[in-house]
Amino acid sequence: MVQQQFDQDALLKLLESYFKRLQKSPIFLIIVVVIFLLFTFVGSFFIYVKPNEFAVKQIKIGVNRGIQEKVYNTGFHFVLPVIQDLHVYPKDIQVFDLTRNPNNSATRFRDNSARIQTSDGFYVDADVSIFFRIEDPVKVINTIGVGELFFASAILPKTEPVLKETLGKLTTEEFYNPYKRVEKMVLAKERLNEELNIKGIVVDEVFVRYFRYSSEIQRNIEEKKLKDQLVFKNQAEARAAIQQAQLSKIIEEGKATIKIELEGGKAYKVEKDAAAALYVRTKKANAKLLVKKAEAKKTKLINAAYMGQGAENLVGLEMAKVLEGIEVIVLPSDGDSGLNPLNLEATRVLFD
Repeated sequence: MVQQQFDQDALLKLLESYFKRLQKSPIFLIIVVVIFLLFTFVGSFFIYVKPNEFAVKQIKIGVNRGIQEKVYNTGFHFVLPVIQDLHVYPKDIQVFDLTRNPNNSATRFRDNSARIQTSDGFYVDADVSIFFRIEDPVKVINTIGVGELFFASAILPKTEPVLKETLGKLTTEEFYNPYKRVEKMVLAKERLNEELNIKGIVVDEVFVRYFRYSSEIQRNIEEKKLKDQLVFKNQAEARAAIQQAQLSKIIEEGKATIKIELEGGKAYKVEKDAAAALYVRTKKANAKLLVKKAEAKKTKLINAAYMGQGAENLVGLEMAKVLEGIEVIVLPSDGDSGLNPLNLEATRVLFD
């Protein structure tokens, strides 16, 4: 194990000393130059297309010269220097800014603000952004040319005239109306696509980001807008007052209706209470009358019973009950003066 470690260290030292001698030799410099030239030469045969790019090959010398129909996507592609060329174009969305402050724009495609004359004769400077993309690079090369001619010869000269044509149909005040402004932005996009689609370019969106008039026109517009807003405010307040009056009227009518209904309810309650009391009194009176009639009938029946046959016996029995409270009494039992409990008159005379 120790011997093996010693051999490795010796080999490393040998290689290190050999490399140092090689560095001092002119052969080392020649090798480095050859490797550099080899990589440079091989690299000139391959062109890398990025993920957000595509390319079109052009053959300058030989058979089938001209622009080829094949579109090359992301990756390394073989190209013969001098004989062939690969034209690379952006695949993603590009932005063309027409702005008053180009330093604030991040895109390389920019120009001054579009100066548009409105339909009523005033001028407005509009900051506009055009979102576009290359859809067919073969069409772009065949109809426009290579490099960034797609911008310089197509997008740039077409944009401002189309904006003047479409946005110029707006009046000064209509520029402040977002719906009308968007309508003209869509129209501008359609007009640009009519011009550019046949050249392989598609416009996705047209945005009016900011616009400005001269200070005098701006002041006049603001004053007019303030007057219009004041008129609208007064009209709104008048409508609100009318609505408030109608609301108050409805509330008062509602309160009156509620009061009438409550009074009607109270009257109805009084009427029903009186009817109920009358009904109770009537029923009580009828009941008392029936009781009195029954008692009178009872008395009449009792009197009739006393007047009928055998009534003397009943009277005597009742009289006997009267005499129950007397402890000792001596009365004659026969003769004219004898006690006959059934003869009430004779008994009364005896006690008198």
